[in-house]
Amino acid sequence: MTKASILIIDDDETIRYFLPRDLEAEGFQVQTAETGQAGLRALEREPVDLVLLDIRMPDLTGIEVLQRIREQWPEQIVVMLTGEPDHETAVQAMRLGARDYLTKGKPIREELLLVLDRELSAQRLGREVQHHRRERSQKFSRDFVRGESAAMQRVYTIVEQVAGSESTSVLIQGESGTGKELIAHWVHDLSARRDKQMLEVNCAAIPRELLESELFGHEKGAFTDARQQKQGLLELANGGTLFLDEVGEMSLTIQVKLLRVLERMTFKRVGGTKDITVSVRVISATNQDLETMVREQRFREDLYYRLKVVPIRVPALRERREDILPLARHFLNQFNRAFSKSFRSIDPEAERILLSYAWPGNIRELRNLFERIVLLNHGDCIQATHLNAAIGPAPPKTDSELSALRQVVETGHFPEDGLDLEGALGAVEREIIQRAFDWTRGNQSRTATLLQMKRDKLRYRMKLYGFHDATSDLS
Repeated sequence: MTKASILIIDDDETIRYFLPRDLEAEGFQVQTAETGQAGLRALEREPVDLVLLDIRMPDLTGIEVLQRIREQWPEQIVVMLTGEPDHETAVQAMRLGARDYLTKGKPIREELLLVLDRELSAQRLGREVQHHRRERSQKFSRDFVRGESAAMQRVYTIVEQVAGSESTSVLIQGESGTGKELIAHWVHDLSARRDKQMLEVNCAAIPRELLESELFGHEKGAFTDARQQKQGLLELANGGTLFLDEVGEMSLTIQVKLLRVLERMTFKRVGGTKDITVSVRVISATNQDLETMVREQRFREDLYYRLKVVPIRVPALRERREDILPLARHFLNQFNRAFSKSFRSIDPEAERILLSYAWPGNIRELRNLFERIVLLNHGDCIQATHLNAAIGPAPPKTDSELSALRQVVETGHFPEDGLDLEGALGAVEREIIQRAFDWTRGNQSRTATLLQMKRDKLRYRMKLYGFHDATSDLS
């Protein structure tokens, strides 16, 4: 048992002598006080994990001490001790927030240890939940930047609407690196379940044969290594939210069990016979095309529609280019602080490179890029040279060439200084390739097919027009 501190407030010398010996033998740290006033002074000097409080004492009664503890330390765990059972006093103590009520006139060692184990375990779990919530909140505020693009405004509207429902399932779809996990946490943090746990599991990171036990738990002896009973994430997230990342990697067998949970909110542990009922909101995320997987019978159609009661599509970064520079400045400031650097701005040419790049890795790629640049360089301004080695130079300016070409085609009149035909055609070609990439969400093979050109030729054009590394394979 993990060491915990206990204060015994009791005027009975026998209790103050023998009870600490028993508790210290179990690994607890124990201090004692003979009166209620002495006990309150001890709490002021040093907080403890749990108070064992006698009901009847010469100066203040246990009820009076309990009231003062509640006023000054409302979260303090208090267990009452009494020499004689008194139902009315017990009810009063429990109403004031005492966690339990034990009678001293019978052997209480085993009962007391059970109470201590239960209450202190609950306290530790509560502290872990609070720590996890603080970490999640800090990570959310550190990594989340509210975009101004119309595409992201639609996402925010859906998130705020669905958060008003406690149980509606949400399916978040989008490419890797678009911020699906942050959106999931935002749904939870805006919902009525925010004071409960949000647990998450990456279905692609856990072997399929272990994922079932991770989600549903198992009974002792359910399989070779099941040496004791284990609660699954669904059970532990009761009252809160379960986030299933990469849900498309889930086996068909587990999909059947998950479907039952979504339909009835009941399940059995692996090897178990008892139905366990929970209240959990399930948020799932994937970068795969689940509709195609349904057609190919690799994902259950009934589960698909249960998961996507409210679908949220997180747009790729190239579909929200007006958010690129605000995100870049956010990451610049973040890593300035982290690495004690002094970058203050981004050069206009560097900005043009950032805006023209296809960002196949989305926000994650942008974040990693700025972490690398800020860590490895010095100065007060991010220059184009900092970016060229990583993502290549910006493409040639296209607006003037495209306008001149449009004028010639539509009116037959040439600009006074003539037309740069090669530059204009190159601008058109680059624009079409960019639009094809947007259409295929950055998939190189599908882009080549869409443009009816060989992949090697597409890679040559990508290099020529300053797209990402021509040797990269996004398929």
